[in-house]
Amino acid sequence: MNSNGLSAPLTVLLVEDELLVRMTAADELEEAGFQVLEAANADVALTVLESRADDVQVLFTDVDMPGSMDGMALAKQVNQRWPHIRLLISSGYACPDPDEIPDQGHFVPKPYRSSVIVQHISEMIDAAGDL
Repeated sequence: MNSNGLSAPLTVLLVEDELLVRMTAADELEEAGFQVLEAANADVALTVLESRADDVQVLFTDVDMPGSMDGMALAKQVNQRWPHIRLLISSGYACPDPDEIPDQGHFVPKPYRSSVIVQHISEMIDAAGDL
């Protein structure tokens, strides 16, 4: 069993355009026992999901990113195309209206503590009954 209390590692797709933030978050999630796939923007994330969506349980995305869509639009598209994927959305600039957050989604403001992210992910998976 790993440190998040699960027998098989859950896979988190981490979408963050700031390299140091992405690397730090990925390291912290891996230390907590999650498998992490990384993407620098929504376009890369969608490419990853086209081939790996069945492997991904959680999308953890920043809102403000360059590319064809921001993290909120990505979360909405993922929710429509892959409804089994839970959504964790984060921003250091704007706190979205709760009605803007897709079903199965949660918002966490930046800066965040890694323990808060791990707790949110674990609670989302527990609530979904995916353990």
